Amino acid sequence: MGNVLITSRAFGRFSREPYDILSRAGHVVAPNPWPGQKLGEAQLLTLVADADALLCGDDEVTATVIAAANRLKVIAKYGVGYDKIDVAAASARGISVCITPGANNESVADMAFCLLLSAARQVPRCHADVREGRYQPVVGCEVYRKTIGIVGLGRIGKGVARRAKGFAMQVLAFDEYPDREFAASEGVELVDLPTLLRRSDFVSLHVPATAATAGLIGARELAQMQPTAFLVNTARGDVVDEQALYEALRDGKLAGAGLDVFRSEPPDPMSPLLNLPNVVLSPHTAAHTVESVNNMGLMAAENVVAVLGGRRPHAVVNPPADGKGA
Repeated sequence: MGNVLITSRAFGRFSREPYDILSRAGHVVAPNPWPGQKLGEAQLLTLVADADALLCGDDEVTATVIAAANRLKVIAKYGVGYDKIDVAAASARGISVCITPGANNESVADMAFCLLLSAARQVPRCHADVREGRYQPVVGCEVYRKTIGIVGLGRIGKGVARRAKGFAMQVLAFDEYPDREFAASEGVELVDLPTLLRRSDFVSLHVPATAATAGLIGARELAQMQPTAFLVNTARGDVVDEQALYEALRDGKLAGAGLDVFRSEPPDPMSPLLNLPNVVLSPHTAAHTVESVNNMGLMAAENVVAVLGGRRPHAVVNPPADGKGA
């Protein structure tokens, strides 16, 4: 029997089955006095001492937190982005770090297209106008037969590519290690990043937050885009230089943007991005559908049970730490 500390804010929200997976394996859920909150280092330090497993969301699982978790065997991320987890510190302790790949692919791909369409057709402005009694057409632009550039052709990027084909879009993609078979079968043209930025009417970002991708889209890259183009980010806020994006949008060097993620979350209420009329904003909600919430909860729970039971989990990002080799 193990103590499972759950700090993910959405775990088990729509179904008891993720909790049942843990209880059937004989594990118990440790108390969390801050349900519904994203926890910082100081809060986690008060909770982890007796935890055998940590099932977390975007909480700050630092080296200090890991060092204080004397019994910890597994960190199961509810989701796929693990930039808030010190994987090196976990690996040094032999702690498995697991993620839930594939659980939210379609939800995030849907949201990317939702933001793309909303920005192109100025849906938030239309909505506000009707509510406030201004009943007049708002001029947007078509998506049909335009060019979309997908930065990061992983599971979610592929989902966006498939959706784009339904709009008869020309699909460009940039990826350091592209799936050439997928690209060939789906008619995706693989190009370098400058070419993608220069040719695309819409650019959708789908890369993880790493040292290599921090600030990937900065002033230089934004200057390479067409002034009629739109940028969509459902990846991570660190990928985009927000000040440079603000200036490009303010100065008419970019037509619009759809943002689900920010460098600081929630964003600073004084951020100038929040007041631009050509930006569509959402609160890091791309992965939050009933389907993906259930899928991520089930997979995260199964990862915990597998590691505590001495078995290989679904997806471990530091394979040697699970004792079974790479």
